[in-house]
Amino acid sequence: MVILQKDVEMKLRSIVEKIYGDLMAGEVPELSLPSRTKNNIVLDEENLVWRYGSQMVSRKASSTDGAGYLIKTIYVIEFILDMMRSGKSSTLREMYYISEGWNLGKFHSQSESNLTAEDLEVVSNLLREDFKLRPEENGASVIGNLTIEERNRKGIFKRINCKDDVGDAGYQIPYSVEEDKLRIVSGDADFVLAIETGGMFDRLVENGFDEELNAILVHLKGQPARSTRRLLKRLNTELNLPVIVFTDGDPWSFRIFASVAYGAIKTAHISQYLAVPTAEFVGITATDILTYDLPTDRLSEHDVDALNSELKDPRFNTDFWKSEIEIMLKTGKKAEQQALAKYGLDFVTTEYLPEKLSQLGVIRR
Repeated sequence: MVILQKDVEMKLRSIVEKIYGDLMAGEVPELSLPSRTKNNIVLDEENLVWRYGSQMVSRKASSTDGAGYLIKTIYVIEFILDMMRSGKSSTLREMYYISEGWNLGKFHSQSESNLTAEDLEVVSNLLREDFKLRPEENGASVIGNLTIEERNRKGIFKRINCKDDVGDAGYQIPYSVEEDKLRIVSGDADFVLAIETGGMFDRLVENGFDEELNAILVHLKGQPARSTRRLLKRLNTELNLPVIVFTDGDPWSFRIFASVAYGAIKTAHISQYLAVPTAEFVGITATDILTYDLPTDRLSEHDVDALNSELKDPRFNTDFWKSEIEIMLKTGKKAEQQALAKYGLDFVTTEYLPEKLSQLGVIRR
């Protein structure tokens, strides 16, 4: 999705004009946007992803906090417009520190400034990348027979094969993977395997899993960056490749899968660009912990609270997830991906994953 700079400027200016128009009409300025909570996500039947529903919240200048929010929003818009016109970009962290000079627009924390940038996405129906705002770190890594073209600093697209032209760490995903920055040329693979941990990603690479099973491996790097999820979406839609998610067996890893497959709650306004509704979860499941007698850790109180919360989360409202979560609560156990090393360094690539992928119908054994 490529948005012209003039269109971004027009949408951002319209937000300021709305506030100005309220003032000139003698009305209390306000901005309305969807409530960004678990209770306000609904299934988008057309795209099969979870989006914000009809519950709205209003930021009004009738209170000190509301007026401060609108002032900070205007400062951020001015910063974005000035930055874009000068041909620059900024990290979210840099924007937070720059706000130190904004007087009444100063943020109290980076989480506050990040939320304001996300609110602008919601109100404008644009992406953070359209504002030239980027996270402190890029996404994770990709390895496999995937050929892409990436625009370099001189504006020239350079062709890269993510198997032949990279080292063992793979190709690093940039902060923006939209078509104006990254083109997907081809992918000779049967599926994409998205892996939570760096240790397991390295194990699969070292064991030659991508070549043996004709796969593209994507390191999620924990909770995946938006650029990582966006690339998974593009690989799924443009190359028609199944996306399989392989994580640790704990409530936080289940949420990693949810963000890939269903969309994350904080980015539900752009789920259609990031989520892969057909994504499959390959493990580690609570059932796996019992079946393979894996080494485990006890669930903490925080883990238990998270699992109980997931039972109320509409994204987990399926027989599979209800069963797995209830088993984990009953046993009180969680396990890491690398617990499979109990059976040797090759077990995950020669036994566990082939068996699981075969059950999903992704490969034939």
